[in-house]
Amino acid sequence: MERNYTIIIYKHKRKAMKIKKVCVVGIGVMGTGIVQICAQAGYATSVVGRSEESLERGLGKIKNDLTRLAKKGQMEQEEVDRIVDAITANATTSLEEGAEGADFVIEAVYEDLELKQGIFSELDRICPEHAILGSNTSTFPITALATVTKRPDKVIGTHFMNPPPVVKGMEIIKSLLTSEDTVSITKEFVKSLGKEPIEIKDSPGFVVSRMICLVMNEAVRMHEEDIASVADIDKIAKLCFNWPIGPFQLLDLIGIDIVAAVLNTMYNETGKERFKPALLMMQMVRAGWTGRKAEKGFYEYE
Repeated sequence: MERNYTIIIYKHKRKAMKIKKVCVVGIGVMGTGIVQICAQAGYATSVVGRSEESLERGLGKIKNDLTRLAKKGQMEQEEVDRIVDAITANATTSLEEGAEGADFVIEAVYEDLELKQGIFSELDRICPEHAILGSNTSTFPITALATVTKRPDKVIGTHFMNPPPVVKGMEIIKSLLTSEDTVSITKEFVKSLGKEPIEIKDSPGFVVSRMICLVMNEAVRMHEEDIASVADIDKIAKLCFNWPIGPFQLLDLIGIDIVAAVLNTMYNETGKERFKPALLMMQMVRAGWTGRKAEKGFYEYE
C-alpha cells in the first residue's frame, strides 16, 4: 500500500506547498540507497544517472537489496515490485527531465566540487522556486554550492551515512546562507525517511568525515610503519572498540579513492598536515585498487 507523507515545505500567502516529488542526482553507492529509502517512504522519486549503464547497474542493486528484504520477511514481494517499477519508470540520464517539478533534490554524485557546482547551477534553473536543494557531499562546504544558485537560502547539506537504508543518523549542514525554514523542513523530511537528523555547522569534512577519515588514515600509516597487519588492526577495532567492521574494511567499503579525495580536500582547505593522505593510500588509488567496487583493495573480493 502506497504511503503518502505530507511535509509543508514553503508558505506563501497562507497557501502551503508540500513535498511530493523527490529527485536524487546520482545512482552510485550512496545514490542507490537514498533512492530506495525515499521510494520506500512513499515519495514520488526520480533518479538521474550519468549513463544508461550506471542506471542499469544502480537499479539492479536496488532490486537486489529490496528482494533480500522480502526473502527475510521484512517486505512483501508485491511491495518490492511496486517500488522497483516506480523507480525504473522515473529513472533518466536527463537532469532536466528528472528534476523538473521536484520539491526536494538530493545531489549524490562523485566528490568533485566543479561537477557539483555545475549541477547546482542547473538545478537552480530547472527546479521550482520553492524547491530545496540538498547535497550528500561528505567534504565540500555547502556555501560553495549555495553561491552558484539564486536560492542560497534553500541550499543545505544532507549527508547520509553508508549504507543509507541501514544507518539511522545523518548530518544536516547549515551554511551561513541557509534559512531556518530550510533547516526545519529538511529535518522533518529526513525524519519521514526514518532518519535522525543532527544539525552541524558548515566546515570542510563536517564531523563524520573529519573524524572517521583521520582514523582510517592513521590505520594506513600504522600499517605502513609495520606496527600491525591490516587484519590485526581491523581485529583490534572490532574486539577492543566494538566496531562492526575495522578501518580497512571500511576503507574498502567506501572506496579508497573517495577517502583519499576527502582527505585531500580537508588538507587543502585547512592546511593541516594530519589530513594529508597516507602514501600507501595514494599508491593504491593510482593502481586502481580502490576497494570492493574494484574487487581489490586492502582485501580481495570476488
